[in-house]
Amino acid sequence: MAPPAATSELSSAPTGTNLDVKNLGGLKMTEGSHAKTIELGKDWESFTFAPIRESQVSRAMTRRYFADLDDYAESDIVIVGAGSCGLSTAYMLGKQRPDLKIAIIEAGVAPGGGAWLGGQLFSAMVMRKPADVFLNDLGVPYEDEGDFVVVKHAALFTSTLLSKVLSFPNIKLFNATAVEDLITRPAPTPTDPHAVRIAGVVTNWTLVSMHHDDQSCMDPNTINAPLVISATGHDGPFGAFSVKRLVSMQQMERLGGMRGLDMRTAEDAIVKQTREVVKGLIVGGMEISEVDGANRMGPTFGAMALSGVKAAEEALKVIGERMREDKEGC
Repeated sequence: MAPPAATSELSSAPTGTNLDVKNLGGLKMTEGSHAKTIELGKDWESFTFAPIRESQVSRAMTRRYFADLDDYAESDIVIVGAGSCGLSTAYMLGKQRPDLKIAIIEAGVAPGGGAWLGGQLFSAMVMRKPADVFLNDLGVPYEDEGDFVVVKHAALFTSTLLSKVLSFPNIKLFNATAVEDLITRPAPTPTDPHAVRIAGVVTNWTLVSMHHDDQSCMDPNTINAPLVISATGHDGPFGAFSVKRLVSMQQMERLGGMRGLDMRTAEDAIVKQTREVVKGLIVGGMEISEVDGANRMGPTFGAMALSGVKAAEEALKVIGERMREDKEGC
């Protein structure tokens, strides 16, 4: 038999309610008309949590995860990479189109990419104007230094952005999950009879992907989507994955390769060149630098945020047409 439900819950109390204070072990529960909040108490000896069985914990996690796998197997948009660009893209799309089902695939356990620190092991995050307008939209405070602004800790930006993205009911983040391949459909043109359009992603848990060479074959999973937005960063173990795959499947002759650091040219180029590279695949962030041979920008993050804004705008321009093509070519 299942244990009784918890007799109390901790949450924020609404303002303007009549409050009573009760003790729960070492916690003083301030009870309003709709919720209860927590205050420090003195008596921890009698404290106890509500009862639970271990199986309840397991079922609570697995039931929701597999329901999400089932629900998002058919998505409207897949975003590959939950770094600063991918999360910014998701944030803008979540605000503009709550009707779209959006899956984010992130190879790492911790989303955020390189945006948890400003650069090297330094915590402050620099953004050149006009990226400050994105911070204003998020509600992240900063110091104004004239042509650029400084967030006191990069983790403040990243955690705020991540929390807002995860609060959208139409967006699901699958972290610790790698994209192993792209789903394609034939889309020949007069100049290229072998052209394809991207119709989704092939996924696997990251730890499985990392051990294909020393374990027997472990087949992947898939997510169908008429539009994929890739923001996996510059070349690395999981970086620039989608565009490198375009080269290997002969949809792109070669990559331009990221050039040396030049902040003055790099950030403009990354934002301006964010675009649909082949049908069904928009590329943004530092991944686009590998396509075009753009410079890297180093520890300044304005281009990452505004490339996400541009990617979202590009997605809204093409999503209807890609949906139609996806239904016709399924």
